[in-house]
Amino acid sequence: MGTSVNRADDMRTSLEHLPARKRRELGRVVEILREEFQGILKTARSPARKKGLIAKIILFGSHARNDWVEDRASGYFSDFDILVIVNEEPFRDFSVYWYTAEDRILGDTSIKTPVSFIVHDLAEINNALAQGQYFFADIIGEGILLYALNGSNTSGNKRFTLVNPTPPTPKAAYELAKKYFDHWHPSAASFIKTSGYSQSEGWLNQAAFLMHQAVERFYTCTLLVLTLYGPPSHNIKFLRSLAEDQDRRLVEAWPRATKRHRANFELLKRAYVEARYSEHYTITTEQLDWLAQCARRLKDLTETICRERLAEMKAAAGEN
Repeated sequence: MGTSVNRADDMRTSLEHLPARKRRELGRVVEILREEFQGILKTARSPARKKGLIAKIILFGSHARNDWVEDRASGYFSDFDILVIVNEEPFRDFSVYWYTAEDRILGDTSIKTPVSFIVHDLAEINNALAQGQYFFADIIGEGILLYALNGSNTSGNKRFTLVNPTPPTPKAAYELAKKYFDHWHPSAASFIKTSGYSQSEGWLNQAAFLMHQAVERFYTCTLLVLTLYGPPSHNIKFLRSLAEDQDRRLVEAWPRATKRHRANFELLKRAYVEARYSEHYTITTEQLDWLAQCARRLKDLTETICRERLAEMKAAAGEN
């Protein structure tokens, strides 16, 4: 993590390390992303809203590194992690341009591997690379280019060139990561406590929402400390996937071998919206107890992992 500082125009394009079925799945994912984005643009009334472009689609994470996992015994399966780069900031809006693609990918029976994707605009990516964010630097160093506008390679279309990553100084990286940890980890822990209080008062839906907030914050904290990047997402399944890709020890927090375990996590995932706004959302004390146990285990794991990383960064920075 945070070690790849390759040139942006040296990105790989080969998927030969993956089985043929996974290469077919990725081809289908790219096809759906492009089709759905173009479909949304065609319905736009404003001329400016019709000028959206997908500059690049990049596979990153375990499937790019070739250390992906499919463990049926434990129920753990590595996602396809994908970065979509668009030409301008407005076209990042997930609720406008990307929700139909997400739904279609989820419902496509030919895609067996779970898919998680993030969308950023080119200026945002280049700014992050210039600031040395490990997350995007690692994507450049380890990622695989699945699509580039006009079929060009990374450097072939000068309008959409990625800058070369500039690593932060060890001291700056440590200070920033420590600031993230000092803010986010106590914040997440406090939500576990308030969730427990709400549960004790019989406010079960409120307890579920607060537990969701705790889990979201633990994953955000971990990603910020390890990569200096926290995706703007409330989807804890997506955040879990990104964080577990950074440190597989986090998998221990959530048993997922049984249908009941998976269903409980999905219930927590839905709590961000439904526990507040849907009269049909229900959760039991037993389910909350199980989720709280997992959240406390996540708390301990994230603290261990983050403190280890901070110690490494502090030593690299020469801090006493």
